[in-house]
Amino acid sequence: MTASLDAERLAVLVHEVRSPVAALSAIAEALAEGTRDGEARRSLIKLVALACRGIERIVADASVVSIRLEPVDVSEVVSDVVAATRLRGVAVELEVDEGIPVVDADPSRLGQILDNLVVNAVVHGAEPVFVRVTKQATVLIEVSDAGRGIPRGELDRIFEPRVRLDPESAEGSGLGLALSRAIAEGHGGSLTVTSPPGRGATFVVSLPPRTD
Repeated sequence: MTASLDAERLAVLVHEVRSPVAALSAIAEALAEGTRDGEARRSLIKLVALACRGIERIVADASVVSIRLEPVDVSEVVSDVVAATRLRGVAVELEVDEGIPVVDADPSRLGQILDNLVVNAVVHGAEPVFVRVTKQATVLIEVSDAGRGIPRGELDRIFEPRVRLDPESAEGSGLGLALSRAIAEGHGGSLTVTSPPGRGATFVVSLPPRTD
């Protein structure tokens, strides 16, 4: 393995472990308040377990080609990620349509995509971030913001590794969107973006429904 490949893999590892560590910190602060009832504490403990499993998985293999499919309730995965994000102080609005079908997916990797998209929306857009789960021919997860949007000429380039819209910004590594698209495609799905001028951006993850 070359030194450049080692450096790239390390960059991926650092990028991906940042979000679950931030979630654990926010959960610890919430638990330290000591004002939550038993049900709320159980929900926080569930989020702790999810974050820990995510870290274990990321450390075990930082490669996006490792995807382990199982029947997954997308609504539950999205709700858990949104709950953890809100604990970090991010304003997120969630809407989930009824009757969302189960998909064959890797819940940890799916959570990575959503977390990356929400963080990206916060860094380059404006809060609140809007997350919606709908069903058409496929299951769609939409992440929208009302920020400044993405220039038309950058809509495809932003999915390339190391590309950042604001090179002077210290936020982000330029890996999140590239990783997210690779993971979505590894599920047999896609990740696309639309951005009408001056009207924010909407990222759409499309996942094929489970076939029995």
